[in-house]
Amino acid sequence: MEPTLAVIGLNFRTSPVAIRERFWISEPRRENALYHLVRAEGIDEVMVLATCNRTEFILWTSDVPAAADSVLRFLAQEYQLSLGEWTHFYRLMDDLALSHIFRVTAGLDSMVLGEPEISRQVNQAWTQARQAGCTGRFLDAILQKALHVSRRIHSELPMGDETVSIPYAAVELAMQELGDLQGREVLLVGAGHMSELVAQCLMSAGVSRVKVTSRRSASAEELAAKLKIAHVPFERWRKHLETADIVVSSTSCPQSILSREQAEAVARARGHRTLVLIDIAVPRDVDPGVREVGGILLFDIDDLANALRRNPGERQAAAAAAEKMICGEVCGFRRKLAAEQNVPAFAALRQHLDGLCHEELEVLRKEFGPFTADQEQAMTALATHITQRIASSLARELKNPPEQGGPQLLSSALHRLLGTEELPAIATDSTN
Repeated sequence: MEPTLAVIGLNFRTSPVAIRERFWISEPRRENALYHLVRAEGIDEVMVLATCNRTEFILWTSDVPAAADSVLRFLAQEYQLSLGEWTHFYRLMDDLALSHIFRVTAGLDSMVLGEPEISRQVNQAWTQARQAGCTGRFLDAILQKALHVSRRIHSELPMGDETVSIPYAAVELAMQELGDLQGREVLLVGAGHMSELVAQCLMSAGVSRVKVTSRRSASAEELAAKLKIAHVPFERWRKHLETADIVVSSTSCPQSILSREQAEAVARARGHRTLVLIDIAVPRDVDPGVREVGGILLFDIDDLANALRRNPGERQAAAAAAEKMICGEVCGFRRKLAAEQNVPAFAALRQHLDGLCHEELEVLRKEFGPFTADQEQAMTALATHITQRIASSLARELKNPPEQGGPQLLSSALHRLLGTEELPAIATDSTN
């Protein structure tokens, strides 16, 4: 079976946040996933991409059905995947997989069209897989190219306008519910990059009282000092829910940090005065049952999508141009991958030709030998020259195959002609 690029995963288009959080893989657990999958049947190279909007397994595989079964078994064992939930996952191969990776890295498959953050996340996932020894020459080449294409798109097209973003949507939702934000009090739960962006958007909207808290107190103190906002010790953060008007939570905690019972106590202490609670974490920080608590308006990451769909304008035009750019990049890079895949075929060819020449020289020695040292040198040089000419000519054909049939057809014909064992070449037809 031919080695193939494949992507198996789910995202915000195929599954709600309740499903995505089930299969979100934290960074420490990604190491475990990489360790098991790279040793699993059908998988030659692997990386795992897990964000709030997607979990994807990017594979270089010699057997797609076996690789898919390996991923399914891993998810069933580690995340209790049921067959019904498997329907949320997509499986892409060959050009469709390559195009998907390019689109994801460039932000064209994001909730925020053209977001620049995803390329950083892809790079981090690739680095983790590479350091774990789970990628090789093919996935490394693909991810390097994907990041290059992303940089090209963002430099040549107006895709990176951060005025439309998840933090922007959070501010829009808060304004819809509370009106003018001047004088409002905000509590940020979590001190990561997303909290920093949210704080900046809120302060630009007129909020002057912002607090931050985190289980990692050093990170919260650092962010508080950077933005000149207040730091709240994490053990007392729920007490500050009683005075805040807006709470934005984006921690990496694997379970809820605010239950319905705790929210009900907060609502009573507030006299049921409106609290806008925006949970942009995956897995979610806030129990979904909090939606039923009077006085608390809970929004999660999927609720932000509606605000992000308004007036895409210039981004949509840029996205159309980016799609054409990616199509061209996929076509060109596919040829490069095909040529790379045929390097083993060329090596086998050269070895086979050398063997044939050696056999013919032995026949000459037996029939007409012995030869002098000069004659031996001349015959060996001639055989080497002929081998080099034939191999170089055929190598050029392998690198520049005709449009009809592609490199696989030429490589297969070459192996049949020479009687060598055929080495698999990368598939270039798009199948799903």
